[in-house]
Amino acid sequence: MSDEKFTFRGKTLNEIEQMNLEQFSELLNARGRRKIKRGLNKDEKKILKDLKEKDTVKTHERNMIVVPSMIGKTVEVYNGQEFVPVEITKEMLGHYLGEFAKTRKKVSHSAPGLGATRSSQHIPLK
Repeated sequence: MSDEKFTFRGKTLNEIEQMNLEQFSELLNARGRRKIKRGLNKDEKKILKDLKEKDTVKTHERNMIVVPSMIGKTVEVYNGQEFVPVEITKEMLGHYLGEFAKTRKKVSHSAPGLGATRSSQHIPLK
């Protein structure tokens, strides 16, 4: 997909990159607008500053909104166990970092354990 065909709420990627944070917040939903209007916290500001200098940043800030200056960078988001590398693409604009680092794994059950059924409770003692 080329940059000219991608649009976010009617704006092309080039138009979005020219906007400042307040102008971009007008394109977000109500929760995103409110978060940016109240101001980013010090950790979120530090992430944006570090991403200007480096391509990869580790963070615990799962509730940070993906902004245009983050596109093309890698953010390693903590999921409670490990840092999950997330490559930021233009389709992620307006979403939260935590949406891309799942905190739960798929449960795969095996055979039932000892005492799980009535019949398995009575094991002969040889």
